[in-house]
Amino acid sequence: MDFSVKKLASDAGAFFSRAVQFTQENLGQAEKTELDAHFENLLARADCTRNWTEKIFRQTEYLLQPNPSARIEEFLYEKLDRKVPLKPTNGELLGQYMQEAAKDFGPGTPYGSTLIKVGECQRRLGGAEQELLHTSAISYLTPLRIFLEGDWRTISKERRLLENRRLDLDACKARLKKAKAAEAKAAVVPDFQDTRPRNYVLSASASAFKYVPCLFLLPCLFFYPLLLPIVWRLLNCGVSQAEQELRVAQTEFDRQAEVTRLLLEGISSTHVNHLRCLHEFVEAQAVYYNQCHQYMQDLQKELRRFPNAFSVSPSATSSANAPAPAVSPGIPLEPEVLQIEEVQPPASGTRKAKVLYDYDAADTSELSLLADELITVYTVPGMDSDWLVGERGNQKGKVPVTYLELLS
Repeated sequence: MDFSVKKLASDAGAFFSRAVQFTQENLGQAEKTELDAHFENLLARADCTRNWTEKIFRQTEYLLQPNPSARIEEFLYEKLDRKVPLKPTNGELLGQYMQEAAKDFGPGTPYGSTLIKVGECQRRLGGAEQELLHTSAISYLTPLRIFLEGDWRTISKERRLLENRRLDLDACKARLKKAKAAEAKAAVVPDFQDTRPRNYVLSASASAFKYVPCLFLLPCLFFYPLLLPIVWRLLNCGVSQAEQELRVAQTEFDRQAEVTRLLLEGISSTHVNHLRCLHEFVEAQAVYYNQCHQYMQDLQKELRRFPNAFSVSPSATSSANAPAPAVSPGIPLEPEVLQIEEVQPPASGTRKAKVLYDYDAADTSELSLLADELITVYTVPGMDSDWLVGERGNQKGKVPVTYLELLS
């Protein structure tokens, strides 16, 4: 226990001395050992890497998991070293609710059958999102977290040790400077003939009490030549000890600077590792968005097979028994009975369009498309606004507007 108390007192004294030294350096009252320019650049680069890595890590977490409560729950499970329970994503829950609603509405009805199709697609989208979260956490977030909580803490610890070694070195330099100044001052031997007070010269007219100070000075004048070598040896001993402490402090500072330099130079390897992880993260996102696009394309094709499923409205029901309006020959009104071979392009109003995505025709009335090709499109009266008639050479058929970019 006694040893622990002494060590605690010693550490407290060292901490107080370093605090005083640091304050004096900030006030310009003490000299400071400066690091070389290359080392300063390594420190600045390390701080920059740490700041931006932390920001990127936090924002990626917000992107993958926007719910703050879920992030806090995952953080607590991680700190408790427990596995995070697997929960369905919002897309999976939406798909589940849609399919359950379809059972109540009737799976044979247009609305119920559509809910089943859309719900199944939503569950597949949720599954793809779950895979993205899992892959991103392993390939991207985990390496960033390891750097922030592991490598950077080690670098920070060594930097603090280097700062302490530098303060100790500067303190040793200051002590050596003071010891040399005291030695130089003591080397100057005073001339007692010149410095002797004139008031103490024997005078016949002086009073008797005026001789008392001379009685006290006589022993000092007698023993001063004997004490001077002792004082000189003490001052030389103080200078030698200060020089020895300076050499030890310089060695420890150089050793700690080399350790810290090696860690800081390892930041380049960290950048290479994070670059590889970033490529994996982008690849995971590309796979996710491609899957989502494919799922939605498949859903659109399935929904187009039921063109009248969403065309029933109260106004349409009330006018079901009304006489059919007259239509021009060769231009049918209903999409189901549209005869593409009978449709003739108008005299004016045709436009060129660029195909944005590949499209596979669902039936013979539609025209298959290839991305980046140019086709001629036009509309006919009574046709759904989401569709146009497209022509490519001798081929003709309906094409979706969302797949086209109208040029002229």
